[in-house]
Amino acid sequence: MRRYLLSLFIYIFTVATVFAQGGDRQVTGKLLDAQSKEPLIGVTIAVKGIQRATVAALDGTFKINVPAGSNTLVLTYIGYVTKEVEITGNNLGVITMDPVSASLKEVTVMANSSLAIDRQTPIAATSVGKVYIEEKGAGAEFPELLKAAPGVMTSKGGGGYGDSRVNIRGFSSNNVALLINGLPVNDVEAGKIYWNDWAGLADVTTSMQVQRGLGASKVAVPSLGGTINITTKSTEAQEGGTISQSVGTYNTYKTVLSYATGLTNKGWASSFLLSRSTGDGYAPGLYYTGYSYFANISKVLSPSQTLAFNIMGATQSHGQRYTFNTINTYRANPLGIRYNSDYGYLNGQLLSAEQNYYNKPLASLNHNWKINENSSLSTVLYGSWGTGAARYLSGTNVTLTPGNGPSNIPRTGDIYSPIDFNAVVKANATNPDGSSTRYFQNTANNHQQYGLLSTYKTKLGDYINLIAGIDGRYYEGEHYYQVQDLLGGAYIIDTRSNSATSPAGNINNPNARIGNGGKFNNDYRYEIAQEGVYAQAEYVKNDLSAFVSLAGNNTSNRRVDYFNYLNTDPARTSKWVNFLGYQAKGGANYNIDNHNNIFANIGYIQRSPLVANIFLNKKNDLNPDAKPEKLMSYELGYGFRSSMFSANINLYRSSYKDRAKTTAFIDQTDNSLYTVNISGIDELHQGVELDAKFRPVKGVTLSGSLSVGDFHYTANTGPTQVTTDAGKSFTQDALLLKGLKIGEFGTANTSAQTTGALGLDIQVLPQVKIGANYNYYGRYFASFDPSKLTTSQQNTAGVPFSNYQLPSFSTADLNIVYRFKFAGLDAAFIANVYNVFNTVYVADAFETAIPNSPAAYSFATRTNNLGVWYGSPRTVMTTLKINF
Repeated sequence: MRRYLLSLFIYIFTVATVFAQGGDRQVTGKLLDAQSKEPLIGVTIAVKGIQRATVAALDGTFKINVPAGSNTLVLTYIGYVTKEVEITGNNLGVITMDPVSASLKEVTVMANSSLAIDRQTPIAATSVGKVYIEEKGAGAEFPELLKAAPGVMTSKGGGGYGDSRVNIRGFSSNNVALLINGLPVNDVEAGKIYWNDWAGLADVTTSMQVQRGLGASKVAVPSLGGTINITTKSTEAQEGGTISQSVGTYNTYKTVLSYATGLTNKGWASSFLLSRSTGDGYAPGLYYTGYSYFANISKVLSPSQTLAFNIMGATQSHGQRYTFNTINTYRANPLGIRYNSDYGYLNGQLLSAEQNYYNKPLASLNHNWKINENSSLSTVLYGSWGTGAARYLSGTNVTLTPGNGPSNIPRTGDIYSPIDFNAVVKANATNPDGSSTRYFQNTANNHQQYGLLSTYKTKLGDYINLIAGIDGRYYEGEHYYQVQDLLGGAYIIDTRSNSATSPAGNINNPNARIGNGGKFNNDYRYEIAQEGVYAQAEYVKNDLSAFVSLAGNNTSNRRVDYFNYLNTDPARTSKWVNFLGYQAKGGANYNIDNHNNIFANIGYIQRSPLVANIFLNKKNDLNPDAKPEKLMSYELGYGFRSSMFSANINLYRSSYKDRAKTTAFIDQTDNSLYTVNISGIDELHQGVELDAKFRPVKGVTLSGSLSVGDFHYTANTGPTQVTTDAGKSFTQDALLLKGLKIGEFGTANTSAQTTGALGLDIQVLPQVKIGANYNYYGRYFASFDPSKLTTSQQNTAGVPFSNYQLPSFSTADLNIVYRFKFAGLDAAFIANVYNVFNTVYVADAFETAIPNSPAAYSFATRTNNLGVWYGSPRTVMTTLKINF
């Protein structure tokens, strides 16, 4: 009895002591990626010194019981720097974690204010981080990392290295902004994203965020459909590096080496990366070699100022597949869907009839200054220098589509066999006048661009942040045709017509004989200058956040023509043509409680037309119909977050007015090139998007998305101008587009209007993770030649044209990750299988002939008139990566 009373007394005393000290207390917080501001799912939160831990939920939140006397939490997550957090209260608020490749807190290299923050920025956004990119992107083209996001469609196009494209909410890439560390890098003239310029960028990317709709960018960028924000690695605090080797199907090899010096006592730090990629491509003639490079040098100037220099880029050369072929052509040859009509052999060596080579380094000098507790200034000076060309077979009777009769170029066997370049050389060598009938030409595109972006941020009171800045850019782009290889001949003649409506060739040297390396047909330069200012006010208090953003800019355009004007003619340099642009947008987000939030945004954008729509006739003639393009957009969204389940639903509507479009077409019958300049295009993009994640048990994550859109033209266009490759121009009637589904004109690519995705990731063991992803595309329409949809060319039977709907398709990908120790170093083996079921599907299609009778609308007839590219067959990539 005495022993029982003593035990009871000790127990009561112990409990009383614990309660007197506060006992276990529940500590909460939320974990975000320091760069993308996205929730970190599955972070391990442990109490230092004892065996007690939990993991972060889908929205990054966590709860953990901490015993009295414990004052530190240890946060660990694969791919991120381990972090210790002192417990200063029961709610620690938002805690950020740095990716391993951006762990230098002492050196703030990038100040990217264009990133959206979950449950705060009122826009629809999806992010992928460094771990996702590493585990699922080894053999994928860069845009394909985003294909699970609702409203996003990607395609490899003809299959060439870096030739992928991305569409967001029915908008093609010239209406999708690409920002790298907050800097705009879209092609200035066409507005497009050329991914081969950034083919190796995934190696240095720590996060990628796609913002659908208006986006969070404050600078003047073409973000009508969406914005892709890429954040690269900066500088690492500790010395170390990585080496990885990838091997895949179709002789694919990739080697990556990176090294960081770490931060010295004098405040210096640097990081470097170099990679090499080679492969044959999944179709013959798509061979490639690419090098990507990255370097960062940073300096802590003072406790409040840092300076960093970055340079990155990718130099590459790859074969391309330009020519669409019919479904029957693919079925008739042994290669099937891998068939390529655009390659051959010269002296026993494989040679592509079209090849792209380019190098576009991007350099920036970043200065960040924390002026005081409330204010900061970030300034970036940047420049890019692009050099390269598209090289392709040109000349008389160059038709790469098989089966078009005597105009076909010589081939080694039947019409489906490779091109016989030896026969081309022999034919040129026997020409009586010594000229080349067929030859390789370069369509050169060299440019230089410089910019200044400076952003000042200050806090006004307790709840308002003011952001204001300037954005200045200057661009020069030179374009010309150049003889690359005469293939056995001695020259070509740069024929100059005397007709004022058919300018072609050099008026200063008419009918000149042009040898290898000489310029011919055209030679001109675009100059574009832009000056802009922007300001944004942000209000954040408790559960409410809101913003209002205003921006204005002036765009000046000038064209210099060296061939169509005499050297003494002052008209060879056009006057500056100016267009004013502005954008006004705003939105608000309200967190109803810890689980639910709603948001809304609205915006109006007016922007300058692209420079190719300002000048006509391949000359300095001004387009009287050129006018600013306008977009009115609004969106509603709802989000739900819990420890097991999260979901978002968005409704959007975007009205796009006065769009102008210049596009090039190749006539499949004779391979002649002509350009169509279209103005007055009106479009409507609207739809609903849903995405969700579900984590039923620890280590298992299910994800999914669904997007149902309606993208169509709301009116017919104004008159259309057509310019032939020889410079002859004529005007056509208005295009009858009203009611048609939106598709990029000509051989450019369209977007599926229904997309869906499913994902499953399972952490089988602490060292082993497997994943599967499924993508679906429906209500997908072929592109078409709009120049044939005119009043005068309307089909005689009066049957209105309607878009050709392609078959729906879906693909599945698998990946496995095994992390282990190798000689005491952290290592990982990663395997990816893309299109695991080897699904055969039409990825892109162009209707070469517009139906002109009821019979022509038959399924068989329209199908036979389609030029198509099939999607990539099954491919495999394996990667071994070691950190040292």
